[in-house]
Formats: sequence, C-alpha cells, structure tokens
Amino acid sequence: MRTDLIVARPEGLYCPPGDFYIDPWRPVDRAVITHAHSDHARPGHGHYLSQRDGEGILRRRLGTDIALQSLAYGEVVEHHGVKLSLHPAGHVLGSAQVRLEHGGRVWVASGDYKLEDDGTCVPFEPVRCDTFITESTFGLPIYRWPSQTALFAEINAWWRGNAEAGRASVLFAYAFGKAQRLLHGVDASIGPLVTHGAVEPLNEVYRAAGVALPPTFTVSDPMLDKAALGRSLVIAPPSAAGTAWMKRFGAHADAFASGWMLMRGKRRRRGVDRGFVMSDHADWPGLHRAITATGAERVFVTHGSVAVMVRWLEEQGLSAQGFKTEYGDEDDAVVETAADPAA
Repeated sequence: MRTDLIVARPEGLYCPPGDFYIDPWRPVDRAVITHAHSDHARPGHGHYLSQRDGEGILRRRLGTDIALQSLAYGEVVEHHGVKLSLHPAGHVLGSAQVRLEHGGRVWVASGDYKLEDDGTCVPFEPVRCDTFITESTFGLPIYRWPSQTALFAEINAWWRGNAEAGRASVLFAYAFGKAQRLLHGVDASIGPLVTHGAVEPLNEVYRAAGVALPPTFTVSDPMLDKAALGRSLVIAPPSAAGTAWMKRFGAHADAFASGWMLMRGKRRRRGVDRGFVMSDHADWPGLHRAITATGAERVFVTHGSVAVMVRWLEEQGLSAQGFKTEYGDEDDAVVETAADPAA
C-alpha cells in the first residue's frame, strides 16, 4: 500500500517521499511555506521555500538571513522525485497552494485562501488534483461575505460621516493583508490615511511588489494638524487598542474589520462602535466552490469547523477526514503580539 503524499506528524504536515514539511509549526530541515502569516511561517527552519511575491514579508518577519528559495507561480521544482509547484491562493500577498505530484498522484495543500479578487494579491486559481487539503476557518453555513463593493460602500459611509463631524475613524485590522486590502479599497478622497507603525513597513513591501496603495501618513507627520486628524481614517492592528498611541486621536470612532464581526458577540467583546464583515478566508459557499473546482475525490480538512465540513463533504459523496494542526486564526487577530514587529 502506497504512503499518502502528505501525512500529519508532530512537527506539521509532512511529505514522506519528498522529505519536507508544509507550514510546519516546529523547527524542521526543509519547510514549504504557503504564506507569511505567523501561524504558518515560523522561525527556526533550516530551509524555506515560498512564492516569490511573499519573499519580502517573510524576510521582514523571520530575518533577512534565512535560507529562502522562492518560486514564481506555476514554476516546477523536483525534490526526491516529487514535483512541486505553487499556485495562487488569493489570501494575502504571496499566498500559495502547494501542488505535489508523485507516482501518478496529485495532491494540493491549499494553506489559507479566499475566492474573491481583492486587488492586492494574485486571485485564487483552482488546481485539479486527486486529494485536496482545505482550511475551514469559516466552515459554517452562517458565514457568507458581502461583496467588495458593498463592504467598501459601508466603510466609506462610516468614515465620511465621522469626518464631517470632525472625528477620526480608527479601524482595527490585522497588519498583514487586511490593512493593505482596506487601503486599496477605501475612497482616499474622504481624508488622510494614517497607518500605525506596525502597518507601514508592510505597506512598503506591498508597494515594492507593485500593489497600488494610496499615500499614507504616520500620526507624527508634521503635515497632519488637528483638523486633518479629525478627518482621517486610521488603520491600526488590534494590539494598538487601549495604548498611549491612541490618545493622539482624542474623541474618535472605532471599528473592527474581521469575518468574525458577523457574530454580534464577537463585536461586543471587541468593545468597538462598529464591526465590518471582512475576511481573507473563504466563506461557506466559497469553500464549497473551491473544493468542487479541484475535482478531488478525497479531501482533508484543517483548522476551523472541521467536523461540520467533513460531514458535509461526506454527504456529497466524497472521502473526507480531518487533519489536526496547530494553525491559529489571524483573522481574529489572536496571533498578534507586541513582540511581533509586524503585528
């Protein structure tokens, strides 16, 4: 009986014939990284392989001296007889699905993904395979995201109303991915865009990769007087809430951007005025469309609502089971800490 192309080990998801791991959570010799969020890209590995667009983020987060090999989307390398290529996941800049081919079998490990094109990274592309490993962060029927157009119309209306009242609008969002998506999508004519010190270095990486972001200011910029700050949209990580940095905005309105804002309880616990439903993960219909598009007959489900997704897939006639992993959920900002310079 042939060994599966990917198996679960204490260190992470392991490819036995290739002798490498995908997004391992413990130090290993060779790691293939699907994207640079800190629950998938961890320090201490001997060698890293990632998609080229995400190289700048990985080096900023893990160190410029890491042993890093990068590939263009679709470029194929072979290691111990396993053909490996990376394909767009649409999650954040440089996010990738990992396609493995060996012994006539094709497996795809998706990492994290979303289907709607947000303009800040290469959009998701389905990859045909025999076995597909999918996330299920929002794998419940209640999770259905608004369109980009509807989302930004809502954010712009909130910001415009605050600006007209002379109140700064502070919008908490994860520093990598979601912050740049907000900057790319909002109406920059409403007022100045101010970014937290943890966000701006990542903006620079996005701009260097060719992503169009409007001009941004830091809170100490001499060009921003009190009136300008009162019209501004401030993008900050959730870890900035309640800090001395926030005092510079005086009486302000605040909001949180996350897929979890669909749940009123989550919004109340954040203690913000508004919640905007915005996620860099696929919603319930998106998960199903993505899985169907692969043509896979066998599906492994990782982090999130694993049991619900496995049951649904089995009802569709597919072979499905869960993979236990140690991935967190950056969409809920649980992996952001003050120790993370990019948090």
